[in-house]
Amino acid sequence: MNENMSKNISEKMRAIVINEYGDNDVVNCIEIDRPEVGDGEVLVKVHAAGINPVDWKIRDGAGERMGMTLPIYLGSELSGTIVKLGHGVTSLTQGDAVYGIVKSGAFADYAVVKAADMVIKPAQLDFIHAAAVPLASLTAWQAMFDLAKLTSGQRLLITGGSGGVGSMAIQLAKAAGAHVTAMASQRNEEFVRSLGADAFIDYTAQAFERVVRDIDVVFDTVGGDTFKRAFSTLKKGGFLVTSVAFPKDENVQHDVSVARVQCKPDSGQLESISKLLAAVKLKAYVETVLPLVKIKEAFELSASGRTRGKIVLDLNA
Repeated sequence: MNENMSKNISEKMRAIVINEYGDNDVVNCIEIDRPEVGDGEVLVKVHAAGINPVDWKIRDGAGERMGMTLPIYLGSELSGTIVKLGHGVTSLTQGDAVYGIVKSGAFADYAVVKAADMVIKPAQLDFIHAAAVPLASLTAWQAMFDLAKLTSGQRLLITGGSGGVGSMAIQLAKAAGAHVTAMASQRNEEFVRSLGADAFIDYTAQAFERVVRDIDVVFDTVGGDTFKRAFSTLKKGGFLVTSVAFPKDENVQHDVSVARVQCKPDSGQLESISKLLAAVKLKAYVETVLPLVKIKEAFELSASGRTRGKIVLDLNA
């Protein structure tokens, strides 16, 4: 890093932190020292960060179950510009525009990230839309392709087609040649069909398990009763993968497999997703953009379950 750029980086920065578990009252925007990079890491000037249910679930107490230690700096995906390289980093350079998943700390002006977890941002994608991609797309990819082994010609049911993960799942599945049935409320039918869904089900108007049969793969992003009812839509030998439920032995029906996806960083998969974005076979949909100081409002919107696409924080606002 040149001397002038070093001087332009403030030694202080904003960050979203929790010191205890609870509701939005425990969420604080504070000023802290800018972190230093270690071996194999990069310092990213964060331009935008995506909001995901995992963020407010960590706030609620999931952080403890995940082995995290308080205080916890929140935020799990970002886009930004590399301003400093740690020792041994050769895959990226200073000034690169990147995006990817972080374990924590994306809701901040700067974030220290493993270089191996970041990839170059597609040139045609702005930082706001880039921040909406990594966690949702990798969750869908790993659920459908790694776990359920979805292939061309198979029939897929997505229980929540209009959310961040569901909207990515529809597009990725169509790009892979699957037949996609997607569920959402009636107000989201046009949106879901625009993503490429072959069939649409308004879950508020009918019991989906009565009209859907012989499904090869169910990707459940809703959980609860929807997760339980989805088993009856599967054909013999089918696969149900969920991003939200916790499957138990009693959930597993005869000749049906079930698994829960735990999203993990994977730069190779994210590179493949970048190629789909560049080829316009995949689009990121952002419904709401808020400044960092509106983090509590962002969490409330996400927890409502009525968001179309993603909510993104603009760190430059």
